[in-house]
Amino acid sequence: MDEEYVILHIEGMQKRGRGGLQSHGRVENMEAHSLDLTTRGGEDSAGQKITVEVATLSEEQKRDVDRDPDRHASAVMPMSLISPLTAEELRQIASAEAASGGAMPGDPVQEARDSKYTWGVEAVGARGCQYSGKDVVVAVLDTGIDKQHAAFKGLNPRDDDCKNFTASSDADTNGHGTHCASTIFGRDVDGVRIGVAPGVTRALIGKVLDDQGRGSSRSVIEALKWAHSEGANIISMSLGFDFPAMQERLEQSGLQKKLATSRALQAYRENLRAFDALMAFIRQEGVMGSGAVVIAASGNESRRWEDPRFVIDVSLPAATDQVVSVGALKRKKEGLVVAPFSNVNPVLSAPGYDVVGAKSGGALTALNGTSMACPHVAGLAALWWEREVREIGVVSAASVRSSLVAMATRVAGISHVDQGGGLAKAPANDPAEAKIS
Repeated sequence: MDEEYVILHIEGMQKRGRGGLQSHGRVENMEAHSLDLTTRGGEDSAGQKITVEVATLSEEQKRDVDRDPDRHASAVMPMSLISPLTAEELRQIASAEAASGGAMPGDPVQEARDSKYTWGVEAVGARGCQYSGKDVVVAVLDTGIDKQHAAFKGLNPRDDDCKNFTASSDADTNGHGTHCASTIFGRDVDGVRIGVAPGVTRALIGKVLDDQGRGSSRSVIEALKWAHSEGANIISMSLGFDFPAMQERLEQSGLQKKLATSRALQAYRENLRAFDALMAFIRQEGVMGSGAVVIAASGNESRRWEDPRFVIDVSLPAATDQVVSVGALKRKKEGLVVAPFSNVNPVLSAPGYDVVGAKSGGALTALNGTSMACPHVAGLAALWWEREVREIGVVSAASVRSSLVAMATRVAGISHVDQGGGLAKAPANDPAEAKIS
């Protein structure tokens, strides 16, 4: 059965084991789309270069590609936004918390209006931080943004800073991307501080999910490479692979259920290897570039409110090597707790419940999910990036990631499995005050 594949061709990269690249051979009549990318500023010191082709391959052609150690073919898989919790899920959580006590009452939007800042901005230490993300380039790969929203006043992205990788309109009619972007670099709205890094002036907006929040691994891989080639320092993604949709598509093509499941698992493994290789390329330091920090939401599949044992591991692409996966925290009267939907084994955690941000079309709204936690850390990464440029004079993706992890605060009462390295924090105003634990 012929299938559409994304083919990565990486030259000059050190070969890896079973989890890395596996491929080789020249496949005729396969090229449908090709994008060539070297490290920013040209090839890096190791001469590493990546090319992406999208092609429909037969099983024989796929085997030919797999014999090439420098190429890797992965079946195009459906992807979707990590959906904020539904009203019914929130009702169930509220009911469970009412039984145990400690729930936070009130309207989060009104609370933010009264305090003039969101609880998330305060919790991560961004409100009093001397850094704002100035001169840091941030990419958001999502459903696009509402460029007319007051949260993005003064951002003014150039036309070539916004790219649509979907077949839907350029506008963000879904609202997910608008909310996420506003948490990273949103300006104050009606006097309310909603952005962690409001000093960011250049943002790369890649619309990789359509108005229904659906996309594909092809669009995300192409957008990742586009963002890197355009000079992104930070890349934020609140999305994940849609394994059930892949399995359903294969069944609808005529495969029996067990075979469809097997093929979907194979595609999942192929994409894990592909994303591992691509993330390693993006993070690397070239002669002229410093790499990019990639931040991704861990996923909302856990159901602790139904059963404390009902937890799911961090999902792809957040589980990829080199990616900073982010779990969600929520407030209770006694302090911070893990959000009951947050997947386990994240690298870091951040506020992901009652998060107030920009609503597409205007105004503010509160959403819940690891999708909301991820942009907090992306904003913090921008603060750390600026700090290292100003205070040290040099910066790299590796050093910023290390700072994020080293300076995170462990939250008492939450296991390492649930919170990872802890609550991500902004850099201290006086570098001499920062204490690495």
